[in-house]
Amino acid sequence: MVLTEEEKAILDGEEGRAAKKAMEILVALGEIYEAERLIRVRSVQIAGVSYDNLGDAGLSFLQEMAADGRARVPATLNPAGMDLVDWQDLGISEAFAEKQQQVVETFARMGVVTSCTCTPYFVGNEPGPGDTIAWSESSAVCYANSVLGARTNREGGPSALAAALTGKTAGYGFHLDEKRQPVVTVDVCAALGDITDYGALGKVVGDKLGNRVPSIRGLEQATTDELKSLCASIATYGGTAMFHAVGVSPEKVKEPGERMTVGSGEIEQAKKEMIDDEEADFVAVGCPHCSLEELRTIAGLLDGKRVSRETWIAVARQVKESAEGEGIIAKIRESGAKIAADTCFVVAPIRGRFNCMATNSAKAVFYGRAKNRFRTVFAPLEKLIEIATRP
Repeated sequence: MVLTEEEKAILDGEEGRAAKKAMEILVALGEIYEAERLIRVRSVQIAGVSYDNLGDAGLSFLQEMAADGRARVPATLNPAGMDLVDWQDLGISEAFAEKQQQVVETFARMGVVTSCTCTPYFVGNEPGPGDTIAWSESSAVCYANSVLGARTNREGGPSALAAALTGKTAGYGFHLDEKRQPVVTVDVCAALGDITDYGALGKVVGDKLGNRVPSIRGLEQATTDELKSLCASIATYGGTAMFHAVGVSPEKVKEPGERMTVGSGEIEQAKKEMIDDEEADFVAVGCPHCSLEELRTIAGLLDGKRVSRETWIAVARQVKESAEGEGIIAKIRESGAKIAADTCFVVAPIRGRFNCMATNSAKAVFYGRAKNRFRTVFAPLEKLIEIATRP
């Protein structure tokens, strides 16, 4: 891999220890993936923020990098392990909260925006078609590539931090035209309703195609929330970092000859596979984080009702603040439901606290089972509110 004189100087330590370590990470990745050069990025989104995932070793690494490392491009954070303000309301221990605050404060010292969200495109970090970025969180990466037309690989936490501290990333994978081409056309022959249909579709396509890039027909009417649900699901169950949605994605690509069809029967079967026959004691909405429009809908559904089960609505703090201005958050809280800003149920330390989680997120089902050993109920938002308020 050919480095510029500037990049060589950073690698030689002329701009500090953290920048040198960051450049070493990027060079190692570039050599592994046979990148010809490093490329500049416009923004970064960093995963590996929850102390539940990092532990003391991860925190120590961040503190070492923060000694002299500073972000050179706009960078935001993935969700933390708790609401950074109202963590006690979510049952988070003081010991965990202290460590999590240290993590976020360490990122802040490096000049990273502590937005703590998996939907950075809702809080000002929204790239345009063709923009080169370095993002980490799987659903955000898929959304950036597929819906926004930006270019990013799925970065790990250390490589995303390295990109923030150098303003560069290795030019391989989805930064290259040839790697972004679809290899199979997926014809959706089913009427898609709410976001659970899109989550189920992502599971079906992901299970069948793995990390192969599809071109999907039949999504022309999809909303932003439906698309982010699809992005989260297809990335979780298949591992792909992008798809092309005909009539939605801004990139123009050739339609591949290989084809497959997804019908209503497969979507309904995928939904059944995400439902366990058990009464939910935890209702979780907002994976990925809720949009302002979703919060409006939730407030309307909860109006005049009281929840009888632990209910979390996960959201970016900036979106929460916008909703507060409309009185939406007050209406939701009147029901007894809890607003979980800055965090989500995938990265929060909640294993052992609940037995069965009801959610409308196919991604949350996957991680609820795999990480937290929850049984799950997969249902539309209206059904979740019914479950939450059931006597």
